[in-house]
Amino acid sequence: MRRFGAVILALLLLGSIGAHHPVKAQEELTVYSYDSIEWWMKEIIPIFEEKYGAKVNLVLIGDAGEVLNRLILEKDNPQADVVVGIDNSYLAKAIDAGILEPYRPKNVDVIPDWIIEKFDPTFHLTPYDYGYIAINYRKDMIQNPPTSLEDLTKPEWKGKLIIEDPRTSSPGMAFLLWTIAVYGDDWLYYWEKLKANDVQIVEGWSAAWEAFTKGEYPLVLSYATSPAATVYYENNTNIGAVAFKEGNYLQIEGAGIVKGAKHPELAKKFIEFLISEEAQEKLPVNQWMYPVNKNVQLPEVFQYAVQVDKPLTVDPAEIERNYETWLKQWTALMVEGKSADEILGKTSTETNEEKGGICGPVLVVGLALIPLLLWRRK
Repeated sequence: MRRFGAVILALLLLGSIGAHHPVKAQEELTVYSYDSIEWWMKEIIPIFEEKYGAKVNLVLIGDAGEVLNRLILEKDNPQADVVVGIDNSYLAKAIDAGILEPYRPKNVDVIPDWIIEKFDPTFHLTPYDYGYIAINYRKDMIQNPPTSLEDLTKPEWKGKLIIEDPRTSSPGMAFLLWTIAVYGDDWLYYWEKLKANDVQIVEGWSAAWEAFTKGEYPLVLSYATSPAATVYYENNTNIGAVAFKEGNYLQIEGAGIVKGAKHPELAKKFIEFLISEEAQEKLPVNQWMYPVNKNVQLPEVFQYAVQVDKPLTVDPAEIERNYETWLKQWTALMVEGKSADEILGKTSTETNEEKGGICGPVLVVGLALIPLLLWRRK
């Protein structure tokens, strides 16, 4: 019996040594985002991978608009688990497209309420950073910069401002929305004055910034944090930014779980990780935006960023309803050369009435007086 028992024991031991125990495969999380987020992601993804024993497949797709269009095209067969970089300009479109799974992060209390209220209280997207569009100026060329949108249409700034095309640029689109937030239905008339003041429009931010730094233009459309970035990278304090009297346009970026994600639990962890201190503290000098986590201290260099007291936004639902129309109207005015009145379908009579011209009741009274004047001459 002992021998039998010893043989059985030996067989059991050999079996346990040679037996194959299946190992759980490493989860791979696919994240879609825009190109310029790469530097921040390169710093934080390794931390996430080590923390959760997972692999992150980062897919960079042009700008935020292209990322959203890709998700919509893949709606019936989603390839991504998480999307990072949908801002308030595209928020309503993303929600209406039905590509996002709402999720309220467990650590959401680190985000100030005002950011959530201005962005997405439904948590289809969780905000992870925010910033402001601002006019930047060269201190060696300008001592008293413009302090309002209206100032930009004045003769002293004629031909001195370079901005980005809203059809091809995120800050360009934000500037268009900024003017809509301030001027409402009259925004086309503002752009008409801006055009008459020889504003220069280029395709993207890089082209605008290059012309600005070469001294070709003393004013450029950029960000409130751009002066801080120039100090950080170039030790250059020659750039300033202005908080405008009307306020500055607020951009908030968010991340969300893609509906139909193959790894929903890991996706939730990634959303929570993005707003954690360990990820947020690496955001400012990579994104040049403000972290949403209220416990994160800003780098000292951010003292060179302009402080904005009046955040301006346009309701995301309104943007979704009018986005294409606004771009068509802008193109008709700035590219095709039509007037604001032509674009809005106003007649010359309507225009004269609005401008106090001789029309309507005034014209009727004038015509009624003609026979009386002729009779007196007799």
